[in-house]
Amino acid sequence: MTTWIILAVVVVAAVYAVTIYNGLVKNRQMVEEGWSGIDVQLKRRTDLIPNLMETVKGYMGHERETLEAVTNARAAATSAASGSPKERAKAESQLSSALGRLIATAEAYPDLKANTTFLEFQTALQGVEDEIQMARRYYNGAVRNLNVMVESVPSNFIAGPFGFKKAEYFELENEADRAVPSVKFN
Repeated sequence: MTTWIILAVVVVAAVYAVTIYNGLVKNRQMVEEGWSGIDVQLKRRTDLIPNLMETVKGYMGHERETLEAVTNARAAATSAASGSPKERAKAESQLSSALGRLIATAEAYPDLKANTTFLEFQTALQGVEDEIQMARRYYNGAVRNLNVMVESVPSNFIAGPFGFKKAEYFELENEADRAVPSVKFN
């Protein structure tokens, strides 16, 4: 009788350990999926920028510093594409700031504000910014779920030996960068 009880406890413990392990795998996959979603949206944004720049160059020729800042920030964001979430967030924050300055500077050019191509890019950029925010929320939620499992008892007893580690959140560096650049004109 005692042997059966011990065997039942061992089976229950093994099933519980497998359930925890599968939960960790699921959460890790959700983090990877979330990061992929962020990556896609950030790539969409960087792909929009060259066309936007071509549109504004004709109108804003003497705003060289602003145009160069966007170009340099885009290059930095592109090169940080394979970096950690923290490195990527820093580069993307700089790009968001540069885009915000570009859009703010465009206010001084009535012909540019009326240009349909520019307006289309503004709409597309706003849509991408919204998608980035949604992807970031999804990713950070998935990171939270994984991190809770990696640090909580009893799942941390399974996470450590099987190499599950905490994931990094995707956070913007300063409070001013947390605001989506305004791309609306009246």
